[in-house]
Amino acid sequence: MAVADKFRSIIDFLTSGFENREDSIYSEMMEEADEYPMQDNLALNPSYSQNDQKSQNLKVVSHPNYRGYEVVVSEPRSYEDSISIVKHLKDRKTVVLNLHLLDKEQALRIVDFLCGATHALNGSQQKIGDSVFIFTPVNVALSAESQKSKFLRDALWNQPQV
Repeated sequence: MAVADKFRSIIDFLTSGFENREDSIYSEMMEEADEYPMQDNLALNPSYSQNDQKSQNLKVVSHPNYRGYEVVVSEPRSYEDSISIVKHLKDRKTVVLNLHLLDKEQALRIVDFLCGATHALNGSQQKIGDSVFIFTPVNVALSAESQKSKFLRDALWNQPQV
């Protein structure tokens, strides 16, 4: 009898999920199906409802001090424009400075002023092209490989194998 009891408990366990229940999901679906007309198992005018509980339960709060990283491209027309560029650096924005609109003397004054301001703000500066410079605040790391260091690296690593 112990074997029969074991089989019966296994069969009861396996079939317990297939019992007819009054509160099943199927009965709820059948009740909703009576709300609109059907033809050949297709709803003619289905009524949809949206449940906004998920969007109401979200607790997403933006950080008030986070502004992200921003790059400002500046083409100053006079020395006075350099003050607004320093304000961008103080706001922790990276500035790409294009000096092609200025004569050599004014461009040199602006670059000197911005290099001093960037150094005072613990930022970095780098020449990236002919009369094009980049100035970064302290929160942005600037790294560049010069032609000389490229040449030394290539000469060191591309030696013939002996």
